[in-house]
Amino acid sequence: MSTKNARSSRNQRREEELVAARRPRFAPRMRVLLWGVALLALTGIVATMMLNSRPESSSATRPAPRFTLSDTTGHQVALSDYVGKSNVLLYFSEGAGCQSCLVQMREIEKDRAVFTRDNVTVLPIVMNSRDQITADMRANGVTTPFLLDDGTVSSAYDTLGKGMHAGLPGHSFVLIDKHGTQRWYGEYPSMWLSPNDLLSEIQKHLPS
Repeated sequence: MSTKNARSSRNQRREEELVAARRPRFAPRMRVLLWGVALLALTGIVATMMLNSRPESSSATRPAPRFTLSDTTGHQVALSDYVGKSNVLLYFSEGAGCQSCLVQMREIEKDRAVFTRDNVTVLPIVMNSRDQITADMRANGVTTPFLLDDGTVSSAYDTLGKGMHAGLPGHSFVLIDKHGTQRWYGEYPSMWLSPNDLLSEIQKHLPS
């Protein structure tokens, strides 16, 4: 290599070193600050998710809105059919495509005798077509007929937008005594309530 080329190469290296030295560098304190901000934001997100996933419960009473709906067997079911005869538990859910919603109903069916003993009829309600929900029923071994709602009943019981979808119910239970009075409303964003806990809520809110 010629002396001229060597000198040019050294000058180029010096210029690169000077440019590198002028580049802004984050001080350790700045990096710590940025990590702190990111951690605080993440904590806020997690806290919001936890608050939104907490169950809601209300013991406010009112005359239960009356309704008549077709079920998956083609029969018409009216709330008035049960007045004076049986307490009713309405189970609103996202329905088809929601695995935990179908599992919830399957587990309730396993304790059907216990619900019957307390004179409680469970009526699951979904905003699906018959074909949509019956396919999921078969896949999960659920036999209780589902009532098919166009949104009118779900809206009347204030269950819309409580879950993951604004236009659908969340995971809601409404207890109606045999006189037609709503006794309890429970909302479970976790998409699950054990049958034992559900029975405890029913027994706690039904008039003795």
